[in-house]
Amino acid sequence: MGELARTPHLTVVDLGRMRYGEALALQRETHERLVEGRAARVPMTVFLLEHDPPVVTVTRRQGAAGHVLASDELLARHGIERVDTDRGGDVTYHGPGQLVAYPILDLERLGLKVHPYVRFLEQCVIEAIAPDGLVGMRDASATGVWIGREGVAERKIAAIGVRLSRFASMHGFALNVRPDLSHFELIVPCGLQRPVTSMHRELGDRAPAIEAVKRRVADWFARETARLIEARAADTLGA
Repeated sequence: MGELARTPHLTVVDLGRMRYGEALALQRETHERLVEGRAARVPMTVFLLEHDPPVVTVTRRQGAAGHVLASDELLARHGIERVDTDRGGDVTYHGPGQLVAYPILDLERLGLKVHPYVRFLEQCVIEAIAPDGLVGMRDASATGVWIGREGVAERKIAAIGVRLSRFASMHGFALNVRPDLSHFELIVPCGLQRPVTSMHRELGDRAPAIEAVKRRVADWFARETARLIEARAADTLGA
């Protein structure tokens, strides 16, 4: 565990590899501390990590459980846990080689509502993969970041699922850098019958190490949260 970026408003922490349940407990503790310390402007936090052992997370959305194609026994043979989760979205896979970001942010402080916040996370991924020549795109019918051509979103490279409570965020996004993509065949990812891809599948040997992508994401959050806070302060002064 170590800091990747720090500003007066935000700390980005590298958790390395961590079991899903441990990361969820840490999110909840950090979320509670942020909300309780809102008046004192307690710094926000972004956790960056890989989940190990791999895990399939299932939301409370109707029909989500049916999108797990593998039995518990088959998941266990692959070394994959199955966990119920309180985030939005559908069924998702997390595992080594996938960069997961859990921003614990005060959306009131940043001046963001729900849908702009999701676009904010999508933009982070789009800019994180751009230095390698990958053009990430949005799909109006589905959250996340996609790879395609001629404006058609064909292959999902990053999934997004968030939870907002008392105007503060939990969960976040999962960017496929170089995970075992065969594990996605055990589920219907995000409830969509569409291909999943990774930076490694798209770029081959030119794909960056996950640590390099992690650094880009950390710098992006530090820069963009500062920009939003400054813009909000300027608006307040102008009013």
